[in-house]
Amino acid sequence: MKLAVLADIHANLPALQATLAHIDAWQPDAVVVAGDIVNRGPRPAECLRLVLERQHAAGWRLVLGNHEEYVLSQVQPDAARSGPHFDIFQSSYWTCQQLGSLMEVLEALPFQQTVLAPDGSEARIVHASTRGTRDGVFPDTPDQVLRLQVGRPHTPLFVVGHTHVPLVRRIDGTLVANVGAVGMPFDGDPRASYGQFTWRNGWQAEIVRLAYDRRRTEQDYVDTGFLATGGALARLMLRELQEARSHLFHWARTYEAAVRAGELGIEESVERYLAGM
Repeated sequence: MKLAVLADIHANLPALQATLAHIDAWQPDAVVVAGDIVNRGPRPAECLRLVLERQHAAGWRLVLGNHEEYVLSQVQPDAARSGPHFDIFQSSYWTCQQLGSLMEVLEALPFQQTVLAPDGSEARIVHASTRGTRDGVFPDTPDQVLRLQVGRPHTPLFVVGHTHVPLVRRIDGTLVANVGAVGMPFDGDPRASYGQFTWRNGWQAEIVRLAYDRRRTEQDYVDTGFLATGGALARLMLRELQEARSHLFHWARTYEAAVRAGELGIEESVERYLAGM
């Protein structure tokens, strides 16, 4: 049995297209898309439609990610349309506007998917961990924390995304894998990343890295208007793509509190962040 898991596409269409071509050639028995299909990138509607085509034609399964939650928050009655909170999540509002009627798809996404192995055991797939869509599994996550993230009942295979940093490790008889990110890796390797899992009297895992046309994705930031109208933080998202490193997290740790308190404008905070790099 062969299982493919991809995550964290982040509206990067060229990266998704390269990954789909590779998965098609591998011909897995099941495919799970483990969240963050949209947001933080320039082609959300196109990426979501591609994934939905595979869901309808080949039975691909989808999982909710925290970025789907961010976009869904934009249709709540109390969603801000100005002020610091809106400035911070303006890219999510931009994504919401691009998706239109496709927002209904996000509302129906499940938190978890399970895939049955040939021996009847379950492989568990969530976005970040069983504790939530933002509770990430990292290479240095302590064993005692990882046990809680895997959850119960015991499963031979536990697969996540979210951190954009791939890993494979074992704990208590469970093979744990973070498949990294299709659209925006943070481990210094700009190639798209996804996971291949093969059952041979037990699960084996391989993280696959794929080159794609990143220059086309960078141009999409401009051509779609995402860079110009997706908010000041879109500049940091582009930098993340270019460098395969996280920047939003570090910006938030240094500047978010001041922006929320009205002590600093978001444009100025981004300028300061970039100047200090």
